[in-house]
Amino acid sequence: MAVNSRQHPLEIPPPSARDWPKEEEENFFLLDPDRKRDVLPQPFRMIHKLVMQVFESAVEIIEEREMLREAQKRKVQPTKCFPTAEFQVTERANCLAVSGKYIFVGLSVGLAAFSRCDLKDVCAWDAAQTEICAIHASALGSECHVLLAVDEMGLAWLFCFHRESFLLIKALNEVEDISQRSLCVEVVLSRGGDYAGILLQDSAEAWLEIYQLPKDSWLTEMEENSRAAEELAGSERRSSSSPVELPVPAIQAGLDIKLDPPELLLTVRPPKPITGTSFKGPLDALKEVGDGSTFGLGYNHLIKDSQWELQDAIFCSTYQEYLEAEGVTKEEMPRYATFHFLLPSRILMGPEVEVEPDIPVGIGVHWYGNHNFCLYLLNPSLKDKAGSDLKPDLVWPCAAPIACSAVSSCSRYLALAGEDATITIWDKHLGYPLSVTAILEERFIRSIHFLYGSSVASDETCGADPVYCGSDPVCAIVQLLVLCTDSSFYLVRAPKAGKSSITLLADRPENPNLTVSAVMPVLAFPSAVLIFCWDGTVSLMNTDTSQTVYCFCTPPSHAVAPAWQPVFTVDSANSCLLLRGDEHQNVDEFFQSKATHSTIFVYDFNSYPLKEAIPKKPDLRFKPTQELQWTERCNIYLRDRFRFLPERQEVLLEMEKQKYWDCLQARAAAMDKEREKVKGEKKQ
Repeated sequence: MAVNSRQHPLEIPPPSARDWPKEEEENFFLLDPDRKRDVLPQPFRMIHKLVMQVFESAVEIIEEREMLREAQKRKVQPTKCFPTAEFQVTERANCLAVSGKYIFVGLSVGLAAFSRCDLKDVCAWDAAQTEICAIHASALGSECHVLLAVDEMGLAWLFCFHRESFLLIKALNEVEDISQRSLCVEVVLSRGGDYAGILLQDSAEAWLEIYQLPKDSWLTEMEENSRAAEELAGSERRSSSSPVELPVPAIQAGLDIKLDPPELLLTVRPPKPITGTSFKGPLDALKEVGDGSTFGLGYNHLIKDSQWELQDAIFCSTYQEYLEAEGVTKEEMPRYATFHFLLPSRILMGPEVEVEPDIPVGIGVHWYGNHNFCLYLLNPSLKDKAGSDLKPDLVWPCAAPIACSAVSSCSRYLALAGEDATITIWDKHLGYPLSVTAILEERFIRSIHFLYGSSVASDETCGADPVYCGSDPVCAIVQLLVLCTDSSFYLVRAPKAGKSSITLLADRPENPNLTVSAVMPVLAFPSAVLIFCWDGTVSLMNTDTSQTVYCFCTPPSHAVAPAWQPVFTVDSANSCLLLRGDEHQNVDEFFQSKATHSTIFVYDFNSYPLKEAIPKKPDLRFKPTQELQWTERCNIYLRDRFRFLPERQEVLLEMEKQKYWDCLQARAAAMDKEREKVKGEKKQ
């Protein structure tokens, strides 16, 4: 019979604090008997605990503030820059634009123009008594400018500014029945004023309209009107005994000037969801595919509706628990789009087509929540198709929905940022991706911006347009600034030869007041970026060192307004910042009424020692190939030829495949004719 015998001597187990009762319990075991006198009865123990918690949290806040204060002392304090000039506007300024030697201000009532040289009021337009919310301007000449504005009711206004007077050309989306009016949510004016694009929405859908502006006829009409006005002024001076000169704008206002309206060139609608096939067989689908040299939107397929439904049922049954947790909804038509006007490039026009290098030849569009970046040619022969369902000429599919995009000033480089934080920089001139990088942290990209090359620095006089790089710039490194939704910054460097890199410039700010409201690269300096924060601070960051080198301050009596959506613009031709500021108001004045006037502060970059803080580096320069020596041109040409040798071999292979594709299509057409012939013989 087995007997349990103890193998080890009996020992007293050590006390465990895990099983002790809490202080609130009656039979609490005190380690120190002397503490019994110090134990307070209830409810004083609870009050003591709350007071100690408040005290400890206050000490933690004080220590955190002291650490931040010490960190600020150790950091290099940016130099404060105050305005070099300012001017007043009679109404509240909502938007700013600079074109040539004029500053255009969108007001709470109408428009106003100011001279860039002396900052004096030139003229105003308030005929419609409407509030202008956004404005874009482009110079058509030294004295003529085209303006595209949007008011608070969603109307898009097209103006021509000539000889210090506004001339309304047309309200692009105005209709007689106001219930049928579509709202304009976005406008883009091409550089040079050749084209204008507006994004419209109604209760059911959204679409994009591209207009061609007859600027040549406008300039001719304006010159004839100026000569007629001068002749009329001379005749009135001769007939009048008074020697007072009549101003030409006042005479122009009395004349009946009617300019040609813009012409609707394209109507681009969002891509429809892919549904079941409408083809009867493979031969019908093969005839609709085309030459097969480019990607499409995926409509020409042979998948039936029943197959789609079966696939959806299998997917839903497999991932039912995830779909219920995520709350997945059905795909809806997109309501917003981002579009850019694109200059000529080989991927759009081909090397054999001769076009003007400074006039856009196409547009790039991506709709919210869509994977495809669509390119459309601005071909005048497509005017008859303005009201039809226009198909893109090129489609660039992406692995994830496109969150935002950007085009460089020379229009050669295109950047696409996906919702999965993947960033792709395309070289449109050569048609290949220059860089593909991704942010490893779980962050969402808010906007992307190209940093300009140092050769675009402006040495122009007042009124001249900025000089942009040519159609074939040579850039050693392409730099892209990435702003995330949590106000963190990244810098992507993509060299033409080598591996691209991504660097964290600034992490998410701990202070909510330092949330970034807007960013803007500075054209004159390749590594300078303006950063606007919610607390009203405007700083200039050097992306090479990740340091804030300058802080643009308003006078103590004013503040940036509104701080969460600042009203500003950067005059690239004259290297200056224009920023709206309002006077400080007390609480009663703030709730009683809004500001009835605004002050526009001017910060001239040439008045500050920015060149010492942000030096221009020769390795980041943009140069046209015409400015390079022949040896440098030959080296670049040979290096590119050697680098793209595998790609050229693939192109030759695709050309061979194209021959077989053409033969296949010809065979399909012959079979179709043979089938029709057999049907005709059977009927006979």
